[in-house]
Amino acid sequence: MNDASTAPVVPSTVPQATGAFAQLSALPFHAPDFTAIADDEYEAAIVRAISVYLAEIEQIAANPDAPSFANTIVAMERAGQVFGRIYSAFSQKVSANINPSLAAADTAIAPQVAAMMDAIYLNADLFARVKAVFDARAALSLTGEDAMLLDVTHQDFVHRGAMLDEAAKTELRQINTRLSTLSSAFSKTLTAGSIAGALVVDSREELAGLTEAEISAAAGAARERGLAGKYVLTLQNTTSQALLSSLDNRDVRERLYRASIQRNQGGEFDTLASTAEMIALRTRKAQLFGEPDYASWEMYDRMATNPARALDFMRQMVPALAATQEREAALLNDRIAQDGHNFTVQPWDWPYYAEKIRQERYSLDENAIKQYFVVDRVLEDGVFYMAEKLYGLSFEKRTDIPVYHPDVSVYTVFDADGSELALFYFDPFARESKRGGAWMNSFIEQSHLLGLKPVIGNTQNVSPPAEGEPALASFDDVTTMFHEFGHALHGFFADQQYPSLSGTNTARDWVEFPSQFHENFAVLPEVLGNYARHWQTGERIPDALIDAVDRASKFNQGYALGENLTASLLDMEWHALKPGEAPDDVMAFEAAALNGLGLRTDLVPPRYRTPYFRHIFEHGYSAGYYSYLWTEALHHDAYSWVRENGGMTREMGEHIRKTFLGLGHSKGYEQMYRDFTGRDPRVEPLLEARGLLAA
Repeated sequence: MNDASTAPVVPSTVPQATGAFAQLSALPFHAPDFTAIADDEYEAAIVRAISVYLAEIEQIAANPDAPSFANTIVAMERAGQVFGRIYSAFSQKVSANINPSLAAADTAIAPQVAAMMDAIYLNADLFARVKAVFDARAALSLTGEDAMLLDVTHQDFVHRGAMLDEAAKTELRQINTRLSTLSSAFSKTLTAGSIAGALVVDSREELAGLTEAEISAAAGAARERGLAGKYVLTLQNTTSQALLSSLDNRDVRERLYRASIQRNQGGEFDTLASTAEMIALRTRKAQLFGEPDYASWEMYDRMATNPARALDFMRQMVPALAATQEREAALLNDRIAQDGHNFTVQPWDWPYYAEKIRQERYSLDENAIKQYFVVDRVLEDGVFYMAEKLYGLSFEKRTDIPVYHPDVSVYTVFDADGSELALFYFDPFARESKRGGAWMNSFIEQSHLLGLKPVIGNTQNVSPPAEGEPALASFDDVTTMFHEFGHALHGFFADQQYPSLSGTNTARDWVEFPSQFHENFAVLPEVLGNYARHWQTGERIPDALIDAVDRASKFNQGYALGENLTASLLDMEWHALKPGEAPDDVMAFEAAALNGLGLRTDLVPPRYRTPYFRHIFEHGYSAGYYSYLWTEALHHDAYSWVRENGGMTREMGEHIRKTFLGLGHSKGYEQMYRDFTGRDPRVEPLLEARGLLAA
């Protein structure tokens, strides 16, 4: 590998930053001004910002004064602001509204950003200063947050290779550059492959079981592709497709399922070669650091601390889950026989017959439920209402902030004392220019040092409404809205001196805790009654329907928990490979790994299969996908404490904010959890919530 073309040039003096992001914008909260830069201008602007950042770092490294906390650690916190502003805006556009110009810029920039990070963390003079301050820490008068920043900074340098010899550093730079290129390409190829892999259906009759809105959306997707008169079922990013639970035609169900699991394998949009190379590079990277595997190297800053602890946590669930899968498969086969069919359940049948049983047992009609969940009302009368009652927040919609797509809304967030707390962007609807899933992003992170308040966005993929119809959300969409807003609250309430410790700048297996914790309030009767109203009549959602949702939530856990746990274990299987063990045949390794888990993976596939497992090959969740389940255990245990101690009150909100939601990474994760609940976390509330204890 030769990284000469991507190696950043370090100027001898700090160059003058120019362009739209050179200074803080004049918009409220210094929000990014998307009108001030064209898409084809981002690449040059980011390259310039990289040059500025590296020059700032070089000045710190070359400072003739003796290293101190202020002139080294704090100085590094002040550096890179121009880069941070423009790259955060660019990254959100690439994720939420990509086009060929942005895609080309991302491909060009990714290796340069990786090289920039290496230039910082492999700078021997800079690390010598960091180490000098770290070694003298006992004699320094540091606050708790100061000490945490120093520890995190030193740890990050060591983790990124500062203590490697020069030959190893050279190879590490090459590996990091190549990984960044592969990751960027993987993401774009995955998206393109998902678009190309959509299922084309010839007739309306084949779509029996879908709603009129779903059929209309399929017809619209076909027209957009020049296939008028046909129907296109687009692919979600997950293995299981939502329409599998509704399609009556078994052949169409199988075709849709196979389109999902076979995407990005071979042909123009193949990702297998890049995933194999990424795994091989990651195992070699671990070897450079003397670690037994990549997972051990990656988990240096986690709450779980090492792979064994995470694996032990997950394997505790396997026996009960395996028994549940067998019992539910038998139940589904009985239901298939009732319909007079002579086949046993297959992966494309499971969601369909599980939905039949769900409706029969719990009178649950997903389409009927959606009529009570108007997207804007869920946000403003549900999510915002929860934030008002629990934390005293209020929100004001505004139209004077430029956005990157017309679907985006912007709100000012006011704190309980009436002061301006943050700016919030909401981008709800799916579109082909947006990657799948849902996420929170920070355009600007809170920092007292830099005098900045947070500017935060939530992005989802709710099905857009048909023309003239209201925008309706599924119950899963509603839960996701509360989840992502939990991330936003984590950012809103950040009260840190240093940006590196602010808000959601925490470990993977902690950052999902505040978000999952806030899902609980979606079904709290007081909150639910305020937003769940029929879009035509205004009638509150019937208690019987919500009771059915609650009871049904414990049904089909063999699938719901199974697809999640299997993906988590598959992630760890990939990243537990030792140097030299990376396989050439990706799908053969996946098959062997899945077969060894002791679960019915033939019927319940992982939520993501390797060719489209974006989380671990592009989103930074490598050896970390388990964190969703880990933090689910935290949130169920934490919410059980909330119920036992008064529920959704302002006093509870202040306690939440004071003990963990407003602390970022200013304290240790286990200490924050104990400060909140007064105890260590327990796994039993998760198993109870999933219905596995009874099983």
